[in-house]
Amino acid sequence: MSKPQKPNDGAGKLEPTKRHSARIAAVQATYQIDATGMTAERVRAEFVKHRISSSDAQSGYGEADPDFFSELVRGVSEARVRVDEAVEAALTKGWTADRIDRVLHAILRCGTFEILCRRDIPPKVAINEYVDVARAFFDGDEPGFVNGVLDTIARKNRAAEMGKNSGAAFAGTG
Repeated sequence: MSKPQKPNDGAGKLEPTKRHSARIAAVQATYQIDATGMTAERVRAEFVKHRISSSDAQSGYGEADPDFFSELVRGVSEARVRVDEAVEAALTKGWTADRIDRVLHAILRCGTFEILCRRDIPPKVAINEYVDVARAFFDGDEPGFVNGVLDTIARKNRAAEMGKNSGAAFAGTG
């Protein structure tokens, strides 16, 4: 896997949506919680005050939806055990989450939370969003890895919404 990079500045791309910007910020906050051991509420409050809602915030990702950001950070924290179990179960045999880069793991946690706990968001939308988030941080194979893991989680947990290629046919056994 390639080294994580700072999120792309988005030059030459469409303006990101407020939810997409909130997802990028939630990944960063999830990473910070994991790296520092700070509480989710403290990190969330700092992000909202200094990076999202502040008039002088320089996020570089466009305006983020602070409510959606807060829902993601709180949700990932509250559902962490369930989210981490789903990620572990979706990894290739012999792989564990502790082998995954921390930024990549934060992306998977946020995406998995949306798939498992946000029934108002179609799983294909969540997958596409987090593949795009991965592209903001990585320029290697990581977006494909995110796609594969989140697709596996979605097909296991929301098969009806994923279409007719779910279950045994998807696994190559049907």
